[in-house]
Amino acid sequence: MRIHRKRGWELPESAATPEPVALKRRSLMLAAGAGAMISLEAQAQWLFGRRESGDPWQRNPADIPDLPPAMRNTRYQPGRAITGEREPVTYNNFYEFGSNKDIWPTALRMPTRPWTVKVDGMVEQPGEFDVDDLMKRIGLEERVYRLRCVEAWAMTVPWTGFQLSKLLEIVKPLGSAKYVRFETAQRPDSMVGLRQSWYPWPHIEGCTIEEAANELTFMVMGIYGKPLPPQNGGPLRVAFPWKYGFKSGKSLARITLTDQRPKSFWETLQGSEYGFWANVNPEVPHPRWSQASERLIGSGERVPTQLFNGYGEFVASLYTNLQNERLWA
Repeated sequence: MRIHRKRGWELPESAATPEPVALKRRSLMLAAGAGAMISLEAQAQWLFGRRESGDPWQRNPADIPDLPPAMRNTRYQPGRAITGEREPVTYNNFYEFGSNKDIWPTALRMPTRPWTVKVDGMVEQPGEFDVDDLMKRIGLEERVYRLRCVEAWAMTVPWTGFQLSKLLEIVKPLGSAKYVRFETAQRPDSMVGLRQSWYPWPHIEGCTIEEAANELTFMVMGIYGKPLPPQNGGPLRVAFPWKYGFKSGKSLARITLTDQRPKSFWETLQGSEYGFWANVNPEVPHPRWSQASERLIGSGERVPTQLFNGYGEFVASLYTNLQNERLWA
């Protein structure tokens, strides 16, 4: 019988560093130069999200119109306290600007005016729309939504925007349209992450036409009553509060209606872990961690995760005939 004696340097598999952290550390090491030494303090700041001081809002607000007053829609109660204002604008996933959470100083270099979004594909009235014209044409409201990241952290955020269905009414989808494809802008002058050529740019997300027309699907132009800054996907992003956050395409440049299911950025990169649907479900773990609970950014409190992130009454009926689909990845 072979007896294995653990050496002092051996660790159990459960102690292994999660892959996203390892990849981020690799990116940091490369950026610092081969063989460069990184201080423990710098590593701790990067790994645990200690963010820079300063103003995390748009640095040159003169070219960005203030949001008009927007009444809060109380139909969508979050059931928890709103996250403090600074956390959501300084703790961001947006790989076009970098692979860590502290990308806001870099993101703020991106001009967000002028900005247009093209809506095309299987529609009667395709067009290219200025975001400020859309804001005036459709009107805005505020909604407080829970935001659940696939990494098992969460926030509660007051978004300002309009239902995607109102934009669809303008462009008039054809009956043959089955899916909606969202494409993020590519602006290499400010989006330094685009230099990471191993990623499948441009960033694509997608949903079904039924999901797009759902009352919860929200086109976001503001946060905390202010124009949406670039690090949060400004000037225009989409929000699906019942899905994991990576489904919410940011800084949108194009929206295409199609009869072909889009293959998203993360699905292309790692299809075994990130699927097309990505609905929140506490009972279906990510391949590398549990989804049963989530950490609230700001307070650090850990709370149970809710099916569909607590929005099942609005969206569960969308999936009644899709039992064979991988709905929860």
